[in-house]
Amino acid sequence: MKLAEALILRADSQRRIAQLKSRLNTNAKVQEGDKPAETPQDLIAELDRVAVELLDLIKRINRTNSATAFAGTTTISDALAERDVLAVQRAVYLDLANTAAISHDRYSRSEVKYVSTINVAEMQKRADELAKNYRDLDTRIQELNWQTELLD
Repeated sequence: MKLAEALILRADSQRRIAQLKSRLNTNAKVQEGDKPAETPQDLIAELDRVAVELLDLIKRINRTNSATAFAGTTTISDALAERDVLAVQRAVYLDLANTAAISHDRYSRSEVKYVSTINVAEMQKRADELAKNYRDLDTRIQELNWQTELLD
C-alpha cells in the first residue's frame, strides 16, 4: 500500500469515528419504554475496531514519514513540520495585513482616527509568498506520498 492510500484510509477512519460518536450520542438514552434505533454496545464494538485500525495506520504512517528521505537532505516528517509552520506564518501575516488595513469608519471628526503601523502591502505580499511556498512544498510531499510504500 502506498503512503497516500494510508493517508486516505486514516482520514476515512477519523470520519468513521466521528460518525460513530454521533450515533452513540444519539442512542445513549431513550425515553423510558422505547428502544434505541441502534444498539450502543454494537456501536462501541465498531468504535473500538476502527480505533485499533486507526492506531495501526497512524503508527505506520509516522514510521514511514520518519524513515523516508525528502529532497535528499531531510525526511517527510521534517517537510510536514516545515509545511505546518508555513501555514501558521501565512495565517499570521494575512491576519496582520487585514487588521492593519485602514478603513474610514469615522462619522465625525471627534471619533478616534487609526493609522497603520506597518506596510499592509508588504504583509500581504509576504502572506502570498508563504502561501506559494506552502503549495509548492505540499505538492512535492503529495507526489512522494504516491511513490512511497507504507512501512509495517
